[in-house]
Amino acid sequence: MHTDPAELDVPRPDGTLRVLRWGRGPRHAVALHGITASAAGWQPVAEALPTEWSLFAVDLRGRGHSAHLPGPYGWDRHLDDVLGAVAHLGLEQPVLAGHSLGAYLALLAFGRAPGTFSGLLLVDGGLPLPVPDGVDLDALLDAGLGPALARLRETYPSVEAYFDFWRAHPAMKDGWNGYLEDYLRYDLTGEDGALHSRVSEQAARADGRELLGSGERLGAALRGLTRPVRLLTAPAGMFGQPPGMLPPELCGQWTAQAPMLTVETVPGANHYTIVLDPGHAATVARRLTEA
Repeated sequence: MHTDPAELDVPRPDGTLRVLRWGRGPRHAVALHGITASAAGWQPVAEALPTEWSLFAVDLRGRGHSAHLPGPYGWDRHLDDVLGAVAHLGLEQPVLAGHSLGAYLALLAFGRAPGTFSGLLLVDGGLPLPVPDGVDLDALLDAGLGPALARLRETYPSVEAYFDFWRAHPAMKDGWNGYLEDYLRYDLTGEDGALHSRVSEQAARADGRELLGSGERLGAALRGLTRPVRLLTAPAGMFGQPPGMLPPELCGQWTAQAPMLTVETVPGANHYTIVLDPGHAATVARRLTEA
């Protein structure tokens, strides 16, 4: 049975950051979502955790119910928000988890404040992506995230129309479930007849450019890990087909350079369903408790 999370608002200098909390247990986890996602995407993982756990999922600046927070965006602004939320909520030694963009932020937060977190779990993100020298980052971003970014400019006449858009998505068509519907409802805002995603395209583009241009910083964070960290990968990517976002060759390059990093593939998962499908989310939840 799905449970409604508690909605917490964390004060920031320029507004409030929304955090969703599932569970009332004394063991804590903090979770960060992907580039065009929201905190609601962590619900299947949260509900798969044992009862002694609570999961706090952050709506990153420019997304979800933190969409009103202004730019500039980028790594350091998000890290300030996340670490500020952990301090404000009084969380002691939580496990930190991140999916997609959130995995990159989690990796950097873990390195910036190593005493704050008791463990780190990366989910289909966190490894520097190969970027050719001299390439136009915006063009590369459009090539990889074009459909996801275009969705942010669209309007939909009803919730059902938004569901229909996602039902036709190749990564979702075989994995539709109630969690996904909850996640999509949370993403929508606007008036009837002109609903749209809460995600700011400006935020997604700014963070995407930084992700593509931060290979050296991310590589240093991976090499600098001093505690064991697990990376879960999906064998299929954003369109439900192989290769995944982080193919085995790339993972092998980084496990050779970062001895504290181990990689595990979640069979049958794609970049979205690794957290939104209840079966795959249960695997994520188990690995989170082990972190």
